Amino acid sequence: MFIAADQLLLHLVGDYVTQSHWMATQKTSRSLPAALHAVVYTLPFLLLTRAPEALLAVAISHFIIDRWRIIRYLVWFKDQLAPKAFRHPWAECQKTGQSDEIPAWLGVWLMIIADNTLHLVCNGLALKYLA
Repeated sequence: MFIAADQLLLHLVGDYVTQSHWMATQKTSRSLPAALHAVVYTLPFLLLTRAPEALLAVAISHFIIDRWRIIRYLVWFKDQLAPKAFRHPWAECQKTGQSDEIPAWLGVWLMIIADNTLHLVCNGLALKYLA
């Protein structure tokens, strides 16, 4: 059975407790650390499900989101829906998806929050519909 609190706890364990410094610093530039992180990240989810489809979806979505920092593109894209005066070119937003107009520390934290939210949504869908 899918329980949101369990999913959140397992996400935190997988993403922050089991991830090594090497994985964290290399996963956006190399596929091997991203893949290893995705596998280690997914292992705690065995406590919620043994469904291979759900576990594979958790692992693959985590790999894709982390390897290419997909959230940067989603954050930038949603801002393109704003009036033209509020839009910024991709060249100004590549690091976090946010404009350079906001402080760097805030851009990083907004990216981390959005990234975690995307992981939780993907995991929740996998656990609800594939488990």
